[in-house]
Amino acid sequence: MTAAAGSAGRTSVPLLLCALLATCGAYVLDDSDGLGREFDGVGAVSGGGATSRLLVNYPEPYRSEILDYLFKPNFGASLQILKVEIGGDGQTTDGTEPSHMHYALDENYFRGYEWWLMKEAKKRNPDIILIGLPWSFPGWLGKGFNWPYVNIQLTAYYVVSWILGAKHYHDLDIDYIGIWNERTFDTSYIKVLRKMLDSQGLQRVKIIASDSLWEPISSFMLRDPELWKVIDVIGAHYPGTRVSRHARMTKKKLWSSEDFSTFNNDVGAGCWGRILNQNYVNGNMTSTIAWNLVASYYEELPYGRCGLMTAQEPWSGHYAVESPVWVSAHTTQFTQPGWYYLQTVGHLAKGGSYVALTDGLGNLTVIVETMSRRHSKCIRPFLPLYNVSAQHATFVLKGSFSEIPELQLWYTKLGEPSERVLFKQLDSLWLLDSNGTFTLELHEDELWTLTTLSTGRKGNYPPPPKSQPFPHVYKDTFNVDYPFFSEAPNFADQTGVFEYYMNPEDRGEHRFTLRQVVNQRPITWAADASSPISIIGDHHWTNLTISCDVYIETPEKGGVFIAGRVNKGGLLVRIAQGVFFWIFTNGLYRVTGDLAGWIVYSSGYVEVKAKQWYTLTLTIKGNLASGKLNGKVLWHNIHVKFPRNGWAAIGTRSFEFAQFDNFHVEVTH
Repeated sequence: MTAAAGSAGRTSVPLLLCALLATCGAYVLDDSDGLGREFDGVGAVSGGGATSRLLVNYPEPYRSEILDYLFKPNFGASLQILKVEIGGDGQTTDGTEPSHMHYALDENYFRGYEWWLMKEAKKRNPDIILIGLPWSFPGWLGKGFNWPYVNIQLTAYYVVSWILGAKHYHDLDIDYIGIWNERTFDTSYIKVLRKMLDSQGLQRVKIIASDSLWEPISSFMLRDPELWKVIDVIGAHYPGTRVSRHARMTKKKLWSSEDFSTFNNDVGAGCWGRILNQNYVNGNMTSTIAWNLVASYYEELPYGRCGLMTAQEPWSGHYAVESPVWVSAHTTQFTQPGWYYLQTVGHLAKGGSYVALTDGLGNLTVIVETMSRRHSKCIRPFLPLYNVSAQHATFVLKGSFSEIPELQLWYTKLGEPSERVLFKQLDSLWLLDSNGTFTLELHEDELWTLTTLSTGRKGNYPPPPKSQPFPHVYKDTFNVDYPFFSEAPNFADQTGVFEYYMNPEDRGEHRFTLRQVVNQRPITWAADASSPISIIGDHHWTNLTISCDVYIETPEKGGVFIAGRVNKGGLLVRIAQGVFFWIFTNGLYRVTGDLAGWIVYSSGYVEVKAKQWYTLTLTIKGNLASGKLNGKVLWHNIHVKFPRNGWAAIGTRSFEFAQFDNFHVEVTH
């Protein structure tokens, strides 16, 4: 007798009938000949860069709800790994993240929000695995070169300091450390990093390399026994479920250490569901880590909404629990790092795949996916042609699983809203009289979990507030005596780092300000602009007035700007256009149509000095723009044609100290 399962309303399929159907396949799940590789977990990346920027500004209870959907066990995505960027002051996709060492003798382990995020993750799941990885590095490490390996001892010290700081100041144990995201590795540096970790009592911290492709790191490891010894995990990005021959030959753990990076609709969820299974089936990868954790950055920045869920409106409290969260749950709620895959995993006859994992204590979890090619394309790499069609799949439990009496059943159907089902618990599958055999009726774009565990749950909170645009009137005086975060709410740094600052000499109006603090170009990962810039607001803004008090700290060569209709950020910040109103301590002002300063609308002489406060006002309406200095018109009704809309922004001429206060923007129709 066979137990058969389907979505609600489907009829059972007797085994005899199934045996006569051409669509049938029989798949054995057996541990008699041992187990496969150890499962290392499913995770996500915060960083690379500034992808969680807006999350920290969410009001409660919504911020905690978002964190629960991501990290709370048996609730939502229930992530088992959190990978964070070690901030290096450089642009790393959607913004910059501050370094713990802006300068050579500077150490501060409270900048940014990754420390906070790791603590929140640990609070919900004490067993979560933590990974740190640099994208950019502060410029002083390069000694004038855009290269972190000029002094490998110094760079290793910098990275190890971050790990020690995590423990000392936040009681966080970092489990894995990477080299340099998607950039060149240096074998001598990796060996020095291992020695320095060991010398600081960090033997438990493991090294991942190289967070790029399988090659050439795998070939280097095969030729260099010392390198092979110090690398614990080979991590590749966007491997397309495939692994190189040399990577397999190393016998090391293989991870897809960055994957997904896909818009979080149902196609993105299909991508995620397919690779979570097939990264192991095709490539023996025992961990898959999504970029990114949560889309908490302005949507018009690069890769908007490429997070497992969306939380990009702290001003309204609105967020969306997207379908990739529930796809994650199919694996994460019914497995744990330390479980083992069975050797008996594979592809289904009519398309799709199945994996099975066990804790070695009698528990079994089986995950089946039938994601069609059309509805599961990831952003990269190219997905080869294949077909998926309806099928009946018969599974036979053998070995220690043959006596399992019951399996819990969880089901997802992606696609048309009328058919869509997300992480729904169906009636249990009873196997008492089936000789360990059951049949599933499978259709395209489905995900099934069958498990002995009864702890699964589709967590939920009351609906969050409705979506609202960024406020049309927005002010910030930066008067925060003891800020919990180093950055002001809603400002998204795109080059440079803008931090809360207290003026020790100023007891008056400008005691508390926002200060640009990066004083030399970082060792870049992406194309940082030549001018530090922080954006804020709504990319749809067209007509607006921006005013801000500014304070240039650099004599003769210093300068600052305010801007509107800024149309680009992230990886594209160098080519940002808009209306930029600059003043300089050499006695000039300029109005430009771009951040780089190639498009000059107007320029002239103005009485400006360093270390003195000025108020800049920029008004843009239709095709005309005007500017004031200290309330007096400096330039008027200049014609500006492109772009038609964009963010507001503040910034500096170069990597220099400068301060901003009493920021105010008002949008008109």
